[in-house]
Amino acid sequence: MRRIEAEVDVLAANRAFYEAFEARDIDAMSELWEHSDRIVCTHPGWQTLRGWASVSGSWFALFSNSAPLQFILSNESVATEGDVAWVTVDENLISETISGTVAAVNMFVFDGQRWRLVVHHGAAVAAR
Repeated sequence: MRRIEAEVDVLAANRAFYEAFEARDIDAMSELWEHSDRIVCTHPGWQTLRGWASVSGSWFALFSNSAPLQFILSNESVATEGDVAWVTVDENLISETISGTVAAVNMFVFDGQRWRLVVHHGAAVAAR
């Protein structure tokens, strides 16, 4: 796969991640992630979760118990190296109860057919 094509596809997968998050769509979120023990997810303020069982449980809890969020993405950058890609992005959050910015890294691997999320790490940006 050529680098430019890969970058376009990774950015599309990254946007699909945020669309699934905004829609609180557990099926769409599940489709994006690799279902393995090697995946890692760190939500802002949470301990690191490892493996599909823990990560999927976190999405179920977030979608069930929190207010809907809108994401305005900024400072988005993608890099690829073979079958691995990562996106750095600032998630500007808007909801009825919170607002703020989270700096995130989303790492993807190409499984031969599509890019799958294997790492999501979000860290709240301190207010100035």
